[in-house]
Amino acid sequence: MCQLDNPMEKANGMLKRTVATLAAGLTLGAGTAGLFAQSTPAIVSGPVGPSPYNVIRYWHKPFSEPGFAFGGNSGVFAESPDRIFIAQRGETRLPDPLPASFAGFAGSIGVNVLSATDRRVMKKNFLYTLDADGKVRERWPQWDHLFADAPGPGPHRIRISPYDPQHRVWVVDESYNVIYVFSNDGSKLIKTLGEKGVEGADGTHFGKPQDVAFLPDGRVLVADGLDNHRVMILDRDLKYIGEFGGHGKGPGQFNGVHAIGIGPQGRVFVLDRSGGRINVFRTTTDPAKFDFVDAFTGFSLPLDIIVNDDCIWVTDLSPLRFNQLDFKGNHLYTWMVPRELPDGYIEVHTISVDSKGNLYGGDNQYGRTQKFVPKPDVDPKLLIREPWHLK
Repeated sequence: MCQLDNPMEKANGMLKRTVATLAAGLTLGAGTAGLFAQSTPAIVSGPVGPSPYNVIRYWHKPFSEPGFAFGGNSGVFAESPDRIFIAQRGETRLPDPLPASFAGFAGSIGVNVLSATDRRVMKKNFLYTLDADGKVRERWPQWDHLFADAPGPGPHRIRISPYDPQHRVWVVDESYNVIYVFSNDGSKLIKTLGEKGVEGADGTHFGKPQDVAFLPDGRVLVADGLDNHRVMILDRDLKYIGEFGGHGKGPGQFNGVHAIGIGPQGRVFVLDRSGGRINVFRTTTDPAKFDFVDAFTGFSLPLDIIVNDDCIWVTDLSPLRFNQLDFKGNHLYTWMVPRELPDGYIEVHTISVDSKGNLYGGDNQYGRTQKFVPKPDVDPKLLIREPWHLK
């Protein structure tokens, strides 16, 4: 259960001190400043306390050729504790000579891989997997050509449906406005949705798509996206049957659809990124229609979501934190994410949890993924579990 029985003592005092410290000490890079310009001030409410996890320091092991480091880690999906998929926004060209402080990722020497576009190299290492120790396990160079020389930052999310016995791998590419479906071993490109390099707002094109989510009956929801501000509904044959949302501030509208989470009893949670809220919908008897239920406000720039059986977890940008909410929008717990290295983040852009309860978070600006393991004897109510799915 996620519901907290008792709020943490002195939560309000901790909140004020934490937010004041972050506000006073945060110096933003250009990439972060751009995101902040799109966001509204967050309202942090409910109990605030320490992280329930320990960080495995320097878990993500470098494997690029000399002179290069990871690009933005925009997509992470833990298929198992020993096979973690990464969707990466190319690589980052390192300075020469390389500063002695380099610790295996560009952020360790002050390079923001999102804003340093002159150092972004969109040629290879877009898709790969890591083992339990953070070492590269597989690389998929056969598909690098699909993402190479992108006009924007590149792939955005990587997902696998919990209902797919073949465990096909979905990669959402916002820059080329396409979604690819690969075989689990990467040997085949099974399906391409959208038209590469062509943006559109009809039933077969996208406008900077951001995410996909899977319903128990086989339907697929597409977060489309930063330009079209809608959620597209595809049937089990991946044919367009409808959409909901639209650009605006009204009930069920969006200012950028960034991520989607599916919950029990037909609930669908959709992150309205620049709108600073979570829009909640519910399925109906009509497969092409979803009803708007509620909006959970008070976020700055919500980034990613995991839905458990009785609560949701959301990462938010300012202040950077993990938020736990119940299905009515009540804030149950918050833990702040430090910016300071070696264990900090600029942006927890994507999150995933494996079957052992380990948490993974991709940083789109420092340029790496970190692994979190539950602290010994931690309250299990504070841990993020694998995403809900109908069993």
